[in-house]
Amino acid sequence: MNKFKSFIIILALALGIGFNVDAATTTQPSLNLENPIQTAHVSYMAANPLDMIARPSFYLNKNVKIRAKFDKFSTLGLDYTPAMRSSEDYISFLIQRPDVPDHNIPLSEMKIFLKRSEAEKHIDLNSGDEIEFSGKVFSKALGDIWMDVDKFVVLTTKPKNEKESK
Repeated sequence: MNKFKSFIIILALALGIGFNVDAATTTQPSLNLENPIQTAHVSYMAANPLDMIARPSFYLNKNVKIRAKFDKFSTLGLDYTPAMRSSEDYISFLIQRPDVPDHNIPLSEMKIFLKRSEAEKHIDLNSGDEIEFSGKVFSKALGDIWMDVDKFVVLTTKPKNEKESK
């Protein structure tokens, strides 16, 4: 009879634990399949481009936000196999080195990729226009920063007459 009671108690405990595990897993948030646009919140840390190129390993797989002066759209880094971003889908852009304020020198150690569809909205950008962009550092190939841009915002542009006088 004691073996039977022990068996019943063990069975009750096992079932109770099983129900608790099941209850815990069903209270987790699930994907809303009716609204596939709903995404998780991503936070970005403010980053200094010069610090990023000095410490690419630290920034690898991190989400960053950068304010900088736009230099130009480019094909730099596109179609490079170890950090592949297709030139059909992406364009890269360069920012100006913040440590050289009296000359326009691009920070070529950062390979920054923007979807072509987004870049086409900003075709009128000129060297020196202020931008802010957020994204994820996905590689440190060649010891450089390789970054996908999620959000691109133009903060200020030069007045038309200043652009035309160059």
